[in-house]
This record gives sequence, C-alpha cells and structure tokens, in this order.
Amino acid sequence: MKTGGSSGIKTRTRPGVNKVTIHIPLRFERRCGRKLIIAPDGSAPALVTPNHDETMFRALVKAHRWRRRIESGKAKSITDLAAQERVTDAYVCRLLPLTCLAPDIVEAILDGGQAMSRGAKLAALLQGIPLAWEEQRRLWS
Repeated sequence: MKTGGSSGIKTRTRPGVNKVTIHIPLRFERRCGRKLIIAPDGSAPALVTPNHDETMFRALVKAHRWRRRIESGKAKSITDLAAQERVTDAYVCRLLPLTCLAPDIVEAILDGGQAMSRGAKLAALLQGIPLAWEEQRRLWS
C-alpha cells in the first residue's frame, strides 16, 4: 500500500492486477436539508443561502418539465401526468400556467429579483395568470 503523503489519500495496487483502489477519507453530512462533503480535516464549504424563492423556483421547474412531458407524448393528458407524478389533476392544472409567464418575469424569479413578498408570491401567481405578458408585468413587476 502506498500513501499519498499527509493528505490522507491511500492507493492500493496488487502485482499483476490492472486495478487501482483509491481511498479518500470523506464524510457526508446533512446540514439545513442539504448534503455536504466533509473533508478529512473536518472542514465543509460554507452554506450559501439561495437568493431566489426555492418554492417558486421548484414550481417553475416542475411546470416546464411537465409541459415537455405532455408535448413529447410521455404523458397523454393532464390526468395521465398527474397519475405518473402521484399528484392531483388540480395541482398540475395550477402549475402548468407558470409556463406562460413572460420571459423577464421568469428571469426575475430565477435571479431572485421578485417584487412580491416571499410567502405570497407563488400563491398570488397561482390565483390566475393573465396570458398577456404586459398584464403580467403590470401585476408582478
């Protein structure tokens, strides 16, 4: 067995075998609901709080993923999609209109620059999304 110096990395080789095993002493921990890799010296990267609304972000991603599944034929209908995702038809119908948001509003959501208060944003959007982008901008910009 060879050691890689003070780094704690160990490699093992056997004569006549074309296999190298590398052992790196890392630990995995959960902090604030996130998985972190802990280095051998016990250090972990600093937790960075996202500057976007995670609930809004996930709803937007789901809506676009679901729309692609319907358009590609992987889901034959909203009912079929809801069954595949194990959610209600009503939930799918509430999120799908998020795919019709104006591009600048989507960009603001992804960048964390939404103007509405954190708790009310998604609820307000799901009340009814106007199809006209100008109307959307007037309501949520």
